[in-house]
Amino acid sequence: MRVKCYQQDRGPEESTFMAATGAGVLSAASSFSPLRHGRLIHAQLQPKVSVAARESVPATVLQSSTTTNGGSHNGRLEKRSEATRVGQKYDSVAKSEGESSSSFGLKDYYEQSIGMMRSNDGGPPRWFSPLECGAPSSDSPLLLFLPELVKLIERTVRSENHRSPSRPIYLVGESLGGCLALAVAARNPDIDLMLILANPATCFSKSQLQPILPFLEIMPEQLHFGMPYLLSLLTGAPLRMVTATVEKGLLPLQQTVGELSKAIIDLSSYLSVLAEVLPGDTLLWKLQMLRSASAYANSRLHAVKARTLILSSGKDQLLPSQEEGERLCRILPKCEIRKFSDSNHAILLEDGVDLVTIIKGSSFYRRAKVLDYASDYFPPSPSEFKKLYESCRWIEVATAPVMLSTLENGKIVKGLAGIPSKGPVLFVGYHMLLGLEVIPLVSRFWAERNILLRGIAHPMLFEGSNGTIDVSAYDTIRVMGAVPVSGSNLYKLLSLNSHVLLYPGGVREALHRKGEEYKLFWPERSEFVRMAARFGATIIPFGAVGEDDLAQVVFDYEDQMKIPFLKDELEKMREGIVTLRTTTDGEIGNQDPHFPLLLPKLPGRFYYLFGRPIETEGRKLELRDRERTHEMYVEVKSEVERCMAYLKERRENDPYRNILPRLIYQATHGFDCEVPSFEL
Repeated sequence: MRVKCYQQDRGPEESTFMAATGAGVLSAASSFSPLRHGRLIHAQLQPKVSVAARESVPATVLQSSTTTNGGSHNGRLEKRSEATRVGQKYDSVAKSEGESSSSFGLKDYYEQSIGMMRSNDGGPPRWFSPLECGAPSSDSPLLLFLPELVKLIERTVRSENHRSPSRPIYLVGESLGGCLALAVAARNPDIDLMLILANPATCFSKSQLQPILPFLEIMPEQLHFGMPYLLSLLTGAPLRMVTATVEKGLLPLQQTVGELSKAIIDLSSYLSVLAEVLPGDTLLWKLQMLRSASAYANSRLHAVKARTLILSSGKDQLLPSQEEGERLCRILPKCEIRKFSDSNHAILLEDGVDLVTIIKGSSFYRRAKVLDYASDYFPPSPSEFKKLYESCRWIEVATAPVMLSTLENGKIVKGLAGIPSKGPVLFVGYHMLLGLEVIPLVSRFWAERNILLRGIAHPMLFEGSNGTIDVSAYDTIRVMGAVPVSGSNLYKLLSLNSHVLLYPGGVREALHRKGEEYKLFWPERSEFVRMAARFGATIIPFGAVGEDDLAQVVFDYEDQMKIPFLKDELEKMREGIVTLRTTTDGEIGNQDPHFPLLLPKLPGRFYYLFGRPIETEGRKLELRDRERTHEMYVEVKSEVERCMAYLKERRENDPYRNILPRLIYQATHGFDCEVPSFEL
């Protein structure tokens, strides 16, 4: 993605706030390229900057001659086959993963931009980028970070839209930049814009900064020096600079003390520069501009048609950001919100916030007029996968999954040796209670075989409803490649040679009633055999058991529908989501969203068995016949049932089926060791 950031030079006093605002987004925006994650260049800034000697600057693409390891040398996201993208190791990311967060930060940005901040040339507004990045691909959308003026931004947006009318333009605005992005979107409803607003200052009228305005107007100049310190501390950025290393808790004590001392020195440098270039009169001008921008944006919210993603901090000391995010979501027609309860105002400066992951998790990235879930997707980087895996690791620890696969000769072996690396592959199986088997399944395939399972999921995990379902809770599955269920999405995934995970029973199996454990609710006729044969995909039936050792359903859908209050809530939920199989007869048509009441049990184990692969290559003409197609469909279903029966029988011989023996084994052999199971 092409990244541009805006800087307004108004002299030494007036340029600093823009630089400080931009610093929060630069590291996140640069990680749109899989080859870089927030890395700032070491060279002097000036040779990297393209500046025109006019007030309005044509949009230009800034290029760096620097090459990177791993992937393409042009520093961009590319459209490529699923197998190629999954196979890419992101060498440069993995290599710098442990270094970038500590080596490059706010202090580095200020050191490289200090010449521009202290410049006295009074030059015109300009676009600049202190990022080390390569040339964009021909189909990459443009991303602009907006800390300043509407008309300049509008001219650039219109120019870029004229050059590439079929691609969206992303506007990323933090605080004041959020007001500007909304204003530009309201004035240009005919342009395909995607807005990302981080703690937008549209609620400035409720800000704690309001009392500062009259105070600054009467304050003597001798007392102005302390105001930048106060404002900076309120944003939370300096505190994050000091505590980021300590919060990780990954370094030895001696090294942690050293890093903390370095962070304190960096903090003093940051505050001294801020106090030097942001005197009281400049701060007053900034706050007045913020108030005007807020009023301007609010008066034009009704005209905003662009899709919007709002990032709201829960500990914002400057603005009531979470309340404002909810207000904007109610007003704007196509708006989603992501809440960060532990973040401060400068959310994009914080170590744990990755803008790229947020964009991917919210399905906010597209390269054309319409979002394509299959092709507009990029696999998680090593750092992304590690973070997601750690957040869900408790499930794997509690269930100690046992994975078995079947070789071509029919022999069952431990591990995933029987899984073909080359796609397309279609995994078809049973959906356990709440779909909990998916997390260990996807993580094991990615960690052990470097295979990304692209799940076919219910649309309610992707589309906003009437407030009854929080779609942000499912961002993880979108980062890992899940797509909404549809024939076209299955077609696209198989055409990309993907490894696809399909549950014909869907919600009906995952939210089954009491006493329905391990019962398949599949359609009467095949829905995937012909599609698999069209691309010569390998079908792998699999079974998974263990839900009855984890919890028991004690209050299901029928029980809840008997209580008037719960009945109304369930009907409201059903009205707000896309329903599937409404015209299908039988139990498979009863796909009613609800959350059953469960009785937890002392955790047992999850067991997976992948059956013998069924090849469809070369059988396209044969499987056009309905009867032959139905025969294969029945074969797949029978194999899934056989796999579950095998696992239920053999788990009785597992001495470590219960969690207590497993904990004892891990206490003596190490908690990272693999706990043995039954003999094959």
